[in-house]
Order: sequence, then C-alpha cells, then structure tokens
Amino acid sequence: MKYIYGPVPSRRLGFSLGVDLVPYKTCPFDCIYCQLGKTTDKTIARRECFPKEDILRDVRKALLLDKKIDYITFSGSGEPTLNSGIGWLAREIKKITQIPIAVLTNSSFLWDKSLREDLLPADLVVPSLDAATEEVFKAMNRPHSSLNIDKIVEGIKEFRKEFKNELWLEIMLVKGINDSKDEIEKFKELISETHPEKVHLNTVVRPPAEEFAHPLSVKELEETRDFFGENCEVIARFDKSRLDKLSLSGDIECVIIELIKRRPVTLSDIHSSLGIHRNELIKYLEILERDKKIKKVDYEGVTYYECK
Repeated sequence: MKYIYGPVPSRRLGFSLGVDLVPYKTCPFDCIYCQLGKTTDKTIARRECFPKEDILRDVRKALLLDKKIDYITFSGSGEPTLNSGIGWLAREIKKITQIPIAVLTNSSFLWDKSLREDLLPADLVVPSLDAATEEVFKAMNRPHSSLNIDKIVEGIKEFRKEFKNELWLEIMLVKGINDSKDEIEKFKELISETHPEKVHLNTVVRPPAEEFAHPLSVKELEETRDFFGENCEVIARFDKSRLDKLSLSGDIECVIIELIKRRPVTLSDIHSSLGIHRNELIKYLEILERDKKIKKVDYEGVTYYECK
C-alpha cells in the first residue's frame, strides 16, 4: 500500500494508521528541527498530490487487515493540508469506518477558509505553533515568503471558532531559538486566545534537519508546562522505557538488521532499500536502539545507524 504506513505506536494517538498525502518533504516550511530532513519542495500550491481514489483504496485495504487502529492520521512526509483532496478523503473515510480521524498540521493554511472547511469532518486536529513573533517564526520554520506569523495565528483562531471537535496545540521548543522568557510569555497569551483542549510541549529528540537545533532539558520543559497551565503536558520522549511493551515482528527486525549489518546506513538509505515509510522506520529504529541491537553514529552532521 503506497500511501499508508503503520499502524505505528504514538504516545498521543495510541496505534495510528498514517495516511501520507504529499510527496516527501513537500511543505511551506523548512523547519530547523524536522526529523525528516530539509524541505526539498517549499510550496504553498495546494493540489491533488496523489489520486484521492487510490489513497482511499489503500485505507480500505488497511482496514481489512483487522489490526488495532486508534486513529487514522493524516500526516506523513510533508504538510498534509497541501493536498487539496483532504476534505473529500475525510468525508469518504467517515463513510466506511468509525475510527476517528486526526490531522497533524503545521498550521500554514488555516487562514484559508476552504481548507478550514475541509478539516471540519476530522475528530481531532493538532496544529503546531513554534513561534509567537515574526523573527522567531523565520528562524524556526523558515517559511515560504508569502507566510507570516500573524497569518498563522489568525488562522488558528478562526479555525478554533469553527471547529467543534478536539483541538490540541503543539509547541516545539528549541534551545536558544524560541525558549526566551519573552517568547514563552507571548506563547501563553496566544494559548489563552486560541482555547485548545490540550497544549503539547515537544522538543528535539530525534536527529534534526540542522545540527544547531538542540533540545530543552526535562526540567526546562516541566517549568514551561507549569507556566502554561493545567491543560499543558510534555510529550517529548526522553524516557525510552515507554517503548518497553512494543516489539517488532521478526521479519521486519531481520530485514532492517541485515541491511545495517552490511555498512552504516542513514534513515533515507533504509527507506530507499526496504520501501518502509520514514515515519514508520523512525519508530522501528527506536525499538531496535532500545533493545541495544543497533546504535546511532553521527559523522559530519549526518546520522548513521550501525549494529552493536
């Protein structure tokens, strides 16, 4: 199935069936922390990136496998709302299953009324907000030139007025970039204006697009959480023990390890060789690291995986 990956374990969403709506790294942002690397197609052109009927066919096939799925999640290799068929897909999926639909978005198109209408069938939308000021927005997200932070914030506010289901706001914090006292205070103001059911604090826990994107400590995140209030929680994965109950199928483990045995490889190398979606691979590699079967090695700014 070309457009589906998982179900993969997610702290927030349980077992999430990922639906990839755009080609790899097609996005209006080029975020310094992105675990998938630098954006290769920075665009604001919404289009039907893949045939929507083919995506729906893959969802139907995945549902027939009778695996545990807590959410069907529109996310993937770039910004899912770039796909102009997202509303049609949400409505059609609603006709064939009661599994809730989640949309993970960087908020870049919430200013667009037609996009906001497309997202109304979703059960959960998780927009991200990585900046409260224009200077930090440019430093963190390196957006398309047509976008600015006021446009992003107004889009979130308008969507909150129209969307009647769950909205969780995600804030990614990067050391020395958007974690100043002034920026954090402005974040709190924006939270009070957008009224999300939850606020999720995250930081850099996987190899980022830029070496200078460093994480906050657990203590710093917890202090920020307390400042934001009771509906805020830290979701950054520092404690690998939460993966303890997860395991890989023998086949998947064997093919990944056999590939890594040959030579050190990157995430992209494994994806190209095995055809496993990058987001799914990240989860698998975390489990293999936890089990001390592989390790990460950084060389000249590139992260490689090799066997222990």
